[in-house]
Amino acid sequence: MADVARREAPLCSEQFGSGTARGCRAAADGTLQWEGFPDSVSPDYLPYQLWDSVQAFASSLSGSLATHAVLLGIGVGNAKASVSAATATWLVKDSTGMLGRIVFAWWMGSKMDCNAKQWRLFADILNDVAMFLEIVAPIFPLCFTVTICISNLAKCIVGVAGGATRAALTMHQARRNNMADVSAKDGSQETLVGLAGLLVSLLMLPLVSDRPSLSLCCFFFLTALHIYANYRAVRALVIETLNEGRLWLVLKHFLQTQEVLGPTAANRMEPLWTGFWPSLFLSLGVPLHRLTSSVLELQQLVEGHREPYLLRWDQPRNQVQVVLSPMAGPETILRAATHGLLLGALRGDGPLPEELDKLRNRVRAGPEKESWVIVRDMHHVLDKLFPKFLKGLQDAGWRTEKHQLEVDEWRATWLPCPEKKVL
Repeated sequence: MADVARREAPLCSEQFGSGTARGCRAAADGTLQWEGFPDSVSPDYLPYQLWDSVQAFASSLSGSLATHAVLLGIGVGNAKASVSAATATWLVKDSTGMLGRIVFAWWMGSKMDCNAKQWRLFADILNDVAMFLEIVAPIFPLCFTVTICISNLAKCIVGVAGGATRAALTMHQARRNNMADVSAKDGSQETLVGLAGLLVSLLMLPLVSDRPSLSLCCFFFLTALHIYANYRAVRALVIETLNEGRLWLVLKHFLQTQEVLGPTAANRMEPLWTGFWPSLFLSLGVPLHRLTSSVLELQQLVEGHREPYLLRWDQPRNQVQVVLSPMAGPETILRAATHGLLLGALRGDGPLPEELDKLRNRVRAGPEKESWVIVRDMHHVLDKLFPKFLKGLQDAGWRTEKHQLEVDEWRATWLPCPEKKVL
């Protein structure tokens, strides 16, 4: 205990004037790690925040143009406009957005942790679409109410997706149990950028308010800048935990070269515009009753499964469903996901190691109803392959004690299949 306390105690400390002192500890590689920036955040924090500030500034200016258009369409400045009609339009717009926020959070809330970068990019692009609808809404007065309702619905979806992914990215960037501090500074930075955008908007709006074509040109320029800055911000992120997309990239490279990609290389290769819905439908944590309806099916499912999970491969649909035991931890879930992705690879044409290539030939030659035999034999391949792959992940800098795979909450227990005696 004394040794542990000695290791956790700071080696030294320093302070500026009457400010708070900061301690310094020894890192695993022998370097000194001081408390506070930049050691308190991930290495990708600074480039991400720089591009995030650019996109927030562009979005603030675009939002001013959109707000100007909405107020014009409602009737601000028009003596013939009815206050009651404007109020009703605003209430319908807000209620539509609230309903959309509730439905979208229920439908997609659990998926955003797994693909935070893609959802963040999606949210910002959808926000640009919503502002474009607001700008063109006054041009079509008969459809004005419907248009701004659709726009506000999109903005509320943006609020859910953007808020959820921001929390996930803040958790990634906070490295000293300082998530609240990082989140507070991010909010302050957003406020400062928004204030700068407000001041510039006060100068910009009088110049473009009477020139719709100029206003639209400014909006398209700001939108292009917004999307580009968002792409650079998201591309700058280097997340060291594995989701399905990053796991497949790393696994595919490992099968081809016997080397494991590091987090930096894999994050650069991770698709941002596509890849939301992979070709293999991998479902982790499904209920057991979905996989089997008879004793024979249950026996086939359990046979050969010594790990705390059961897996069924539906070849015609290219669907892998995994039942997890309550004992399944992060590394077991990583193995189950690897198991499923390897089964999907058997249907492809890429190069595979010898053992997997033999299984692929059997898949192409054999009947699809014998998928459970391939699943069983894949376990034997994984017994040799996965420990090497897991060690390679850890040596390359991946954090395998947790993951960002989409896992449902169902868990099941089952009796082990008795070993067959050889006479």
